[in-house]
Amino acid sequence: MSTVHRALVSVSDKTGVTEFAKRLVAAGVEIVSSGGTAAHLAAAGLPVTAVADVTGAPEILGGRVKTLHPAIHGGILADVGSDEHRRDLEAHGIGPFQLVVVNLYPFEETVVSGGNEAEVVEQIDIGGPAMIRAAAKNHRWVGVVVSPSRYDEVATAVESGGLTEELRRSLAAEAFFRTAEYDAAIVAWLEGDEVLPSRFVLPLERAEELRYGENPHQTAALYGRPRGSAWWRAARTSQGKAMSFNNYADAEAAWRLVNDLEGPAATIVKHTNACGAAEADDLDRAFRAAWDCDPLSAFGGVVAVNRNLDSATAAAIAEYFVEVVIAPDITDEAAAVLAAKKNLRVLTTPPPRSADLDMRRVEAGLLVQERDVISGEHEQWQVASARSPDAAEAAGLRFAWTVAAHTKSNAIVVAKDAAAVGIGAGDQSRVGAAERALVRAGDRADGAVAASDAFFPFRDGIDVLAAAGVSAVIEPGGSVRDGEIVAACDEHGMALVFTGRRHFRH
Repeated sequence: MSTVHRALVSVSDKTGVTEFAKRLVAAGVEIVSSGGTAAHLAAAGLPVTAVADVTGAPEILGGRVKTLHPAIHGGILADVGSDEHRRDLEAHGIGPFQLVVVNLYPFEETVVSGGNEAEVVEQIDIGGPAMIRAAAKNHRWVGVVVSPSRYDEVATAVESGGLTEELRRSLAAEAFFRTAEYDAAIVAWLEGDEVLPSRFVLPLERAEELRYGENPHQTAALYGRPRGSAWWRAARTSQGKAMSFNNYADAEAAWRLVNDLEGPAATIVKHTNACGAAEADDLDRAFRAAWDCDPLSAFGGVVAVNRNLDSATAAAIAEYFVEVVIAPDITDEAAAVLAAKKNLRVLTTPPPRSADLDMRRVEAGLLVQERDVISGEHEQWQVASARSPDAAEAAGLRFAWTVAAHTKSNAIVVAKDAAAVGIGAGDQSRVGAAERALVRAGDRADGAVAASDAFFPFRDGIDVLAAAGVSAVIEPGGSVRDGEIVAACDEHGMALVFTGRRHFRH
C-alpha cells in the first residue's frame, strides 16, 4: 500500500479534476500543479503549490518548459526504498510524489479539427509524456492517472489509506499505453497522407472479452483503436446474449454488404459469406427473398438490413432461427416482436466506414491493403458480347456484382429480380463455384443473371451457366482467353459485360 501525501496534477482536459482534487485535499494530500491547472484549482478555492515555487524557475518558452526540472522529476522517479535515493532527495531538498495526474495536450483533436502545422506542432506534448513515463516506470512507489475515468477509483483508494500495488500496476500499464497511442498519432501525422506509410503504429485496446474464439478451446477478445468510431463501437444492443467471435466476423460481412446495396435490402451471412441477399420495395419482401436464396444455409445466420427495422420485417425474421439482427434503427413495435426470442442479439448502429485499411494476420506481421470498394465503377463497364443486356438484366448484373464483390473467392452469384438465388463461394475452381451456385438456384437460374468476381479462365463456366438458362454475365475480363469467353456468350445468345476490375476476397 502506498499512502499518498503529495500529488502532482497537470491536466489539459479539466473534466472532473476540481472534484477529484477536492477529495485529495480533504484526504490530506498536498497538490502541486502547473500553469492553467494551478489557476483552475486555485479559482475553485483549493490550496495549490505552483510548480514554479517548487523548481525555483519560471515557465519559459511560452510554457514549453515548466516541469522539466530535477525538483519535479526527482520527486517522481525516486526509489524511496533506496538509501542512496533518499540521501539525494534530502541533499537537494526534493519532496517525493506518490501520485501523478497528467493528461496530454489535445494533439489528436487538433489534427482532426484541421489545425495548421504550427498549431498541430504546438500540441505535441513533451513534459506531459515525460512525467507520465517517469511515474509509470516508478509504479512501485507512484500512482499515475492519465484519464478522468479513473478519478473516482483513485480518490476512493486514497481516502481508504492508499494505492495498492495492483492498482499502481494497472495505472502504469494504462499510462504507457496512452503515451504509445499518443506517439502513434504523431507518427501518423508526420507520415502525411500516405495510404501505406513506411511506419505504421497500431495501438489497440481490448474492447470486449469474448466467451471463446472460433472454437470453444480458443480464448478470444475484440480489440479496437481507443478513439475509433467503428460501427461495432457505436452499436446499441437492445436484447440478446453477448456477441461471440463468429458473430462479430459474420456481422462485419453482413453489415458491409447490405450497406453497399442501394434500395431497401436484406442480407444473410454464414461463415462470412452471404447465403442470401435481396433488394425490394420494402424490407419485409427483401428479407423473404434473401431467405429464399438458400434457407438451409441461412439457418442460424446473421441478418442485416439497410433500413430501419419495422414490425413486418421483424415478424418475418422471427419465423426463423437466426443469431444476430443488425439494422440502422428499430421501431418499438419491431423490438416488441423480437423480444420473444430471448437469445437473439439485436444491434442498431451507423453504417460502416469504407476508408479504413484492410488487415490480415500472418506470422509476426500483417498484410495491409486499401479496403476494396465497389462504388463509382459502373461508368467503366463495357459490353463485350454482340448482344447488350436489356434494362432488367443490367439492373440484375449490378446487384449480382455487388454481392459477388463481398463473397469469398472463387465466387459466382446467380441473381434474379434483385435477389440472389444461388451463391457459389470459396471454391478452388471457377466452374466449381458456378456449379455450386446453380445447385442452389435450381429452376430459378432460368432467365437469371450471373456475376463472377474474377475472369473466367475457360469457357466451361459460361457453358454450365448457359445450360441452366442464365441470360447475362458480368465479370472483370482480362483473361488471355477473353475471346473464347465472348464467343461462348455469343454462341449461347448471352449478354456479357466486362467491368475491368477484379474483386477477389480471400
